[in-house]
Amino acid sequence: MLEIRSITKRHGAQTALDGISLTVAEGAYLSLLGPSGSGKSTLLRVIAGFDTPDEGQVTLDGRPLTGIPAHERGIGFVSQGFALFPHLSVFDNVAFGLRYHMRKPVRDGSEVRRRVLETLEMVGLAPYAQRQIQQLSGGQKQRVALARTLVVKPRLCLLDEPLGALDANLRQRMTLELRRIHSALGITFFHVTGNEMEALAMGDRVVVLDAGRILQTDTPDVVYNKPNSTAVVRFLNRYNLFAGRNDGRGGIATAAGTIAAPRSGEQRQGADYVDFCIRIDKIQVQLEGEAVGQSQAALPATYITSEFSGAIITHLFRLTDDRVVEVEDHLSHRRPAEYAAGQRYNLVWPRDEGLVFPVSAAVIEAAIRVAA
Repeated sequence: MLEIRSITKRHGAQTALDGISLTVAEGAYLSLLGPSGSGKSTLLRVIAGFDTPDEGQVTLDGRPLTGIPAHERGIGFVSQGFALFPHLSVFDNVAFGLRYHMRKPVRDGSEVRRRVLETLEMVGLAPYAQRQIQQLSGGQKQRVALARTLVVKPRLCLLDEPLGALDANLRQRMTLELRRIHSALGITFFHVTGNEMEALAMGDRVVVLDAGRILQTDTPDVVYNKPNSTAVVRFLNRYNLFAGRNDGRGGIATAAGTIAAPRSGEQRQGADYVDFCIRIDKIQVQLEGEAVGQSQAALPATYITSEFSGAIITHLFRLTDDRVVEVEDHLSHRRPAEYAAGQRYNLVWPRDEGLVFPVSAAVIEAAIRVAA
């Protein structure tokens, strides 16, 4: 089990990690999601032993790692750039860590060969053992980097944006490969990414990080369906977001009209100003003038255009305040609707599917200053 306790790391006046605490169960696959500069890679470097925290402690299987050099921690690290040796074959790249381990090098050539070929078989690269690195595709290089890490049997594998350098097709294939390899080995994987869909697809649990602080830790399903703050909603990039104010009658007044609020109201009690969020695939489109039910919320909008991306069509609508919102249509669900440019419609959704987050007075004041 990996335990991170109150880790703080500063770079001069900037705080990269601000009191991070996290527990990762043995054999788990954890995704760490955050924007650039959130502290993701810094946290990995602290765990790996490449950076020393200013405060706090990291333990692995109950053993404090403070003062233990990176090569003695039993932790594997896969970087985004692969860091392969271009002058060595695939076999020799993977064998390098076995042959030149600082404390326990493997001198027996037959043992090296057995373990390297075993690991290459696991990642699907056994036929490529004698290939040179420059003869490989991006996805194959990624698997060589992973094999080189796994061949030394680490207790924990850190992956620093491992799919970031791959194109969309390779990224999707490697997502499946990583999950398969993790299941086969049972090693704890700690996967850092700035891609929200990758984080949700990969992890048994997802940690959302921003400005060196953890915003939410939960299963992918909960993070996706029940983000706990406006900040997490923004990172997911799957919600339309509206600034509004409680009208005292069960509605939220926004610049585009009044939205029927979720009936539970727990998230907005006592808050004058709120952020309202509705996921883009929860919205249905009705012709203007069609009845809206008591259990529904709606806003009037004008159709602009649609964007096709494989199995999904994203329809763009302009609200009365000129902002543009997205409505997602899955082709597997039904025949895609056709809308007329410039035509008025109602955007409708189940009112209890909306999320409401209170906005503090400080945030309102800051927004007013920026606008001024």
